[in-house]
Amino acid sequence: MTEYTDITAQVDGPVVTISIDRPDHGNKFRHQTCLELFDALQRFRLDPGLRAAVLTGTGEKFFCIGGEHDEVTSLDQSQVLPIVDVYQAVDTIPKPIVAAVNGFAVGGGNVLHTVCDLSIAADSAVFRQVGPMVGSFDAGYGTWYLEDTIGRKRAKEMWYLNRKYSAAQALEMGLVNQVVPAAELRARAAGVAHELATRSPMALGALKSAFSGRHNGVSGQARMAHDQYLSVYLTTGEAHETNAAFTERRAPDPGRFWS
Repeated sequence: MTEYTDITAQVDGPVVTISIDRPDHGNKFRHQTCLELFDALQRFRLDPGLRAAVLTGTGEKFFCIGGEHDEVTSLDQSQVLPIVDVYQAVDTIPKPIVAAVNGFAVGGGNVLHTVCDLSIAADSAVFRQVGPMVGSFDAGYGTWYLEDTIGRKRAKEMWYLNRKYSAAQALEMGLVNQVVPAAELRARAAGVAHELATRSPMALGALKSAFSGRHNGVSGQARMAHDQYLSVYLTTGEAHETNAAFTERRAPDPGRFWS
């Protein structure tokens, strides 16, 4: 992987671990962080040797506590945090991404782990949405996917009342899949990612597209067709025969479609 300033990316066989590396700033997103996360995710998507990813934060206290905004440039559209691009990448890459929540997951950090396919939390992790307390909100991935994950009433409670939830509470409400001792988090997340890497990539990609399809409209359908159906179709006898017939200017032979 390439060199970054705000994140790290470490490859272990078929698994890449991407870490937000700003622990002195709560592992907050800034503009550079979002660009680097998006780049690392696209490299993951395009690398045929990588089959699964772990997304986490550096240190023991913070997974990510949201975005870092500059009031001077916040009204400049070119400087708006491109975090939605990151959420969309996590959601649409046809490979599984496991969140290893090592500490506070607040605001955009809570959204980030929610859009991941699976979430494994340290027993010291804390989950929270604070938007209405600071005049902010996420009326997209942070609400729709949270509702899908924990239910409408719980999602509204989390957004409206801005309470803190422990890892045990998060597990009880379905916000995370597993809770493990903090010292075991990285190993457990990596183990799950390596297990996922043994599964059919075509099947996992199709399942991921199906789970997210109802929220992604035509762009989601287009990506599923491109990444899954089209790639599978082009390996079939039908594809080979129709292409050969076109090249040879003859009618295709249906008898060869299943060869």
